[in-house]
Amino acid sequence: MLAALMGIGQATFASEIIFDEKDLKVTREVDGGLQTLGLKTPAVVTADLRLNEPRYASLPNIMKAKKKPIDIISIADLGVDAENRVQLIGVELPPERKAGIKVDDVAQLVDKLKNEAKVI
Repeated sequence: MLAALMGIGQATFASEIIFDEKDLKVTREVDGGLQTLGLKTPAVVTADLRLNEPRYASLPNIMKAKKKPIDIISIADLGVDAENRVQLIGVELPPERKAGIKVDDVAQLVDKLKNEAKVI
């Protein structure tokens, strides 16, 4: 939907992306195999799990990371405006619904739909 609103190309579930100067070649898995799409930039591309191979931390690196200091930075130091931009107007429960009825057979159901609900 974003790509349609912006009027640009879209490729979904990308498993490989190749950048050429102003073009993208996106490979994705489909039911019949692999499909390669050519797009001009800018474009919207969504990723599949196979796009990136995650790096797993080794035990020595995990132990080193535990010893490193954590710098605490305030929002004011970053120059970011953290003012609320959403206002909650109200919350209310939906209206209560009437209890339904049970019918014994199809004939009674058809009779109620015809005479009471007047839908058939």
